[in-house]
Parts: sequence; structure tokens; C-alpha cells
Amino acid sequence: MKRTSIIILLVLAMGLLSACAHMTGPKAGASASPVIDQIVKRGELIVGTSGDMPPLNMTTKEGEIIGMEPDLARYMADAMGVTLRFERMPFAELLPALEAGKVDMVMSGMTIIPERNLKVAFVGPYFISGKAFLTKAKTIASVKDASDINSPDFTLAALQGSTSQLFAEKALPRAYLVATKGYDEAVDLVIQGKVDALVADYLICLVSLLRHPYEDLVSVITPLTYEPIGIAVPANDPLLVNWLENILTMLKGSGELEDLEDHWLEDPSWLNKLP
Repeated sequence: MKRTSIIILLVLAMGLLSACAHMTGPKAGASASPVIDQIVKRGELIVGTSGDMPPLNMTTKEGEIIGMEPDLARYMADAMGVTLRFERMPFAELLPALEAGKVDMVMSGMTIIPERNLKVAFVGPYFISGKAFLTKAKTIASVKDASDINSPDFTLAALQGSTSQLFAEKALPRAYLVATKGYDEAVDLVIQGKVDALVADYLICLVSLLRHPYEDLVSVITPLTYEPIGIAVPANDPLLVNWLENILTMLKGSGELEDLEDHWLEDPSWLNKLP
């Protein structure tokens, strides 16, 4: 039954893509979707990701990129009838790469915020997250009230170019902030005691607890903010946006999106594949 629904979904998606390819823009001969055209011509969908945000995206010991977002990207590539390639890079470089045309879209736990949306288009959300803190138990024990955190004596780590960095800068402006290129680096700083806490999406904090069970780490379980996660695409292609919206609508309607979320969030067996 599941296989049948996936096949029906892909057939419908390919029908949408075919319709897109035969539509004409306002000018004679103009492309209805320049990004879809180049993907189909190339025979390859290129997706930008940081590859270090489990369980949304992560890199295995063998170098394979897996997770909920890679699975979503495969649905899209299959619906286009093309192969899939990931371009892994630091989070802060993803949107510049998209704007420069080095990737066709970005799927990397990226929160939809007005500042980003001024430069690129977003489709979604396909997942909702929120900010949390990852720290050592002894650090939490030493904190008497909120003023102890918003202090020059308190050091925070956050992913460079992320909404976590923005949150720390706005909510805790007096704390000393260290911006890291990746989450593995940030978590290591917490473990080594070089920073007092990490500000990150709560999934990152929870997965870090699972990956490092003997490091005396603790986390705030309840998300501190509302973070809608979406697909970033070029700003000049409304038809691509429409096509992706339809893909997500069909995935939600068929239950496939919920199944993907359940698979990656409720079954932690993928932890054994990580370095």
C-alpha cells in the first residue's frame, strides 16, 4: 500500500513537472522555470546542505548524507526524473551558494525568517523546530537566575549565520558569543568546557545528549522559540516554488511526510552510522 502511494505521488509530481515544461512565460520563448530547465537539462538536482544537523541531515562514517531532508530531496529528484547530488558546505555559505547558482536549492534545517526571505524564496515549512540550550549539569547548577546567563562572564556558542546566533545576540546581548562553522565543533566546545552552553535547535541538543551519554550534558527540552524550517530556492522562479509547494502538499496529504518525520525522530538506529 505504501509503495503504491509513493508511485502515485511520483506520477502526479512528474505530471506537474511536464505541465511546467510546456508553459510559456510572458515573453515568447521565455522559460517558465529557468531552474527546472537547468535541472532537467543537466539531469541532476543539486541540493546544498551542511550535513551536520541530525536527524534532519547528517554525514555517515562512509561520507553518505542521510536524514529526513535527504529523503525529501530524493522524492523531488525522482519526481523530476533526475539524479540527486548534495553539495556539503558550512551553514553560513549555503545561501550565498544558492544566490550564486552553485546549488539549485538548500535543505539544511534552515528557518524561514524575513531577513533571508528578502533575498531568496522559501517553500514550507516541512518541519517545526525551536531553540534550546545544551550545557553541562554543573553549569546549570551554578546559574542562580537569568542575569547569570546574560553576563560577560557567560560564554555561548552558536552556529555562524544561523537563527541561533541571532537569538543569542538579541536575547542575551551581554553574554560572550562564539560563532562556529559546524555543530560538531560547537558541541565539542561545550564538552571541553570552553563555552558554558550551546544555543541550537532543540533537535540538535537532544541528539547531542544521545551521542554523548557520558559527558554530563543536559538540555532544555521545551523549545524556546518557534522555528519553521523550509526549502530555500532562487527568488526569480515562482513556478519552481509552486511545483515544490505541490510536492509538499502531496507528501503531507499522503502521510509520507509524517512517516519520514516518525522514522528519523523515533528510531535512533542511525546514530550507529555517525562518526
